[in-house]
Amino acid sequence: MNTHDPNMRPTIRQLDEASINRIAAGEVVERPASAVKELVENAIDAGARRVSIEIADGGKTLIRVTDDGCGMTADDLPLALSRHATSKIDGSDLLDIRSFGFRGEALPSLGAVARLMLQSRAKGFDAVELSVEGGRMGALRPCALNGGTVVALRDLFYATPARLKFLRSDRAEMQAIGDTVKRLAMAEPAVGFTLRDVSGGNDRVTFRVEPEQGDLFDALRGRLGRVLGADFTDNAVSIDAEREGFRLTGYAALPTYSRGTAVMQHLFVNGRPVRDKMLIGALRGAYQDFLSRERHPAVALFVDCDPHKVDVNVHPAKSEVRFRDPGVVRGLVVTALRHALANAGHRASSTVAEATLGAMRPEPTGPRIYQMDRPSLGARQMAYGMQAPAPDYQPVPPYQPKPTGFADLGGSYSGRVVEPEATPETTPETPREDYAQRPLGAARGQVHENYIIAQTEDGVVIVDQHAAHERLVYEKLKRQMAENGVAAQALLIPDVVDLSVDDAGRLLAVAEDLTKMGLTIEPFGAGAIAVRETPAILGEVDSQGLIRDILDELDDHGETALVQEKIEAILSRVACHGSIRSGRVMRAEEMNALLREMEATPHSGQCNHGRPTYVELKLSDIERLFGRT
Repeated sequence: MNTHDPNMRPTIRQLDEASINRIAAGEVVERPASAVKELVENAIDAGARRVSIEIADGGKTLIRVTDDGCGMTADDLPLALSRHATSKIDGSDLLDIRSFGFRGEALPSLGAVARLMLQSRAKGFDAVELSVEGGRMGALRPCALNGGTVVALRDLFYATPARLKFLRSDRAEMQAIGDTVKRLAMAEPAVGFTLRDVSGGNDRVTFRVEPEQGDLFDALRGRLGRVLGADFTDNAVSIDAEREGFRLTGYAALPTYSRGTAVMQHLFVNGRPVRDKMLIGALRGAYQDFLSRERHPAVALFVDCDPHKVDVNVHPAKSEVRFRDPGVVRGLVVTALRHALANAGHRASSTVAEATLGAMRPEPTGPRIYQMDRPSLGARQMAYGMQAPAPDYQPVPPYQPKPTGFADLGGSYSGRVVEPEATPETTPETPREDYAQRPLGAARGQVHENYIIAQTEDGVVIVDQHAAHERLVYEKLKRQMAENGVAAQALLIPDVVDLSVDDAGRLLAVAEDLTKMGLTIEPFGAGAIAVRETPAILGEVDSQGLIRDILDELDDHGETALVQEKIEAILSRVACHGSIRSGRVMRAEEMNALLREMEATPHSGQCNHGRPTYVELKLSDIERLFGRT
């Protein structure tokens, strides 16, 4: 509501420097993690090879960043604390950004809302320090420093106490700082990082990584393994693809290594951690065939391009970017990820086996009974012999333990697969292939009419026959559709959908892509379109709802894959109904044929919903379950 008196003319005035800096701080420094991000990025831009970050009380009372970069001179320090003073750009080309920072706002903004102490020493110069408190700059003084720069930020937001009320607990702020440092560590594998919590006089290292050695992929793999864990790198495929001046590198996890939230999605553009809706939408499109909507892929992807092809000056926090050719980038991400996942073949994540082994370990239900506390067989037999029998007592033979292992599987009820014995006539001419040497092994049995047990050279594979065959049928249907195209059905009377002029224009701009998927639209006057054909496999279609859903997706991602998703959902349903059902008894040759087809089919390690189709247990893990290590 406008409360201004129309009879009074407002006065336009120039804000003082302190107010301007506090306003800028509200955009740049949202919380302690934002301050850490700006200071660490400055250290990396200065050529640092080691960066140390010390935090007290979640960054509210102390943030100290120490680096071994190029340092600054006595003439540089006052400029560094002035607004829009930077060494990163000269102002002639605002798109040629090749550094993290370039706006020249971080240090003066921090000095406006906290107590800032800056110490630095450049090679060949004396060390100097300069302090800023609430926007008031102190005098230059000499200090003791070997080299590099130390920035100490105390009492964050003391000059704007209202901002303190919006901060979360110390633990939550420390967690956010840790996430920020880890993202920057992934972006710079050649730089070592140490994060310390010095709250209450303690000195606890919460995160540390040393500079990585080796080429691009070796260094990146080593750093990702230390930041995201060895499970990620063990279950990820490498990505390296180029298209029209854009290069995509990094690692993408297998679909069976998915997560319930998007916390494991790390995206970088020219080395800068970003959160970009278009890139996130491309990720969803690349994995749409393998994951349900409530599951999210785990990736660490790096998009590199000429700085003129991407605008990083969209927001003061520099966490958002805008590509000049977003369609090219999206296509690169989708194609590269799908190609890499297809090359993974039938591979499933190793964490599936680890979860299986964890589920197989029985929980203790009572006090432990050690072997020495149990009477031995000899003791029981002796006790039996020492008994004084009654006159009419019929002796019972001593307890003999039942044979264990697979000795009781020899009856007619056994589900084992027994290979037929080779006859002398067929042995020389038709040598039998040793399926146990194949990745998914040789079928040895079927349990509960749904799970195939196969033996490999060094372990056992358990296959869900329905889920596995469902994926095989689905991939076959997709190949047939790719070869023959999407059949379209012409509507007897076209459906006319009324839209705004802008919405109709956006839909007609992608009309050619929609036609390839069996959906044909044409303009029908101003602000309306006519739906002439729909994909035959979808049956009866609500044209109004479908068109508006496509528009919503265009708003979110700039492109639409909704029709393709609906078609693939139908194919998935058909594959589910056409696959081997649970409860069907399979012959040995059928089971082995299914295993061989899985080995030859991409993506067969997971079903259409992202669940694993098989579990592989190594013999060493099984022996450990039985205490045979």
